[in-house]
Amino acid sequence: MALPNVFDKAVSDQLIARINKLTPESTPLWGKMSAPQMLAHCNVTYEMCYEDIHPKPGFIGKVLLNLFVKNQVISEKNYGKNLRTGPQFLVTDNKDFEKEKQRLIDYINRTQKLGANAFEQKESHSFGKLSSIEWNNMFYKHLNHHLEQFGL
Repeated sequence: MALPNVFDKAVSDQLIARINKLTPESTPLWGKMSAPQMLAHCNVTYEMCYEDIHPKPGFIGKVLLNLFVKNQVISEKNYGKNLRTGPQFLVTDNKDFEKEKQRLIDYINRTQKLGANAFEQKESHSFGKLSSIEWNNMFYKHLNHHLEQFGL
């Protein structure tokens, strides 16, 4: 079954509505991140797409990511609870809830407005060229996983 399409405005609006139900005091059903940390963590996926602030993996790192991580990230299968994350996704310091929330909403809106065609065969930070469906799965699945983590 296909995942909801983040390039569809109704789906993006639903994700944003779920994000807007979070508060700085929201607690996770599993895991250790606070709500502000979770928002910052979710922003990393978009930072890797839009910003040049994270180092790209070298040749061997890319090979390993493609062999052991890519399919889990781009498939339609949901993530399990308490999975390990990549080092660039670790958020352990305090974050400004409103700032991280607004950044995430802005990234979601930007992605939706660009549309699926802008992502067809777009180079990803870690996995090489992806189809728009693979980008969709990566964006939706990761964000949905963490919203569910907070009961949303």
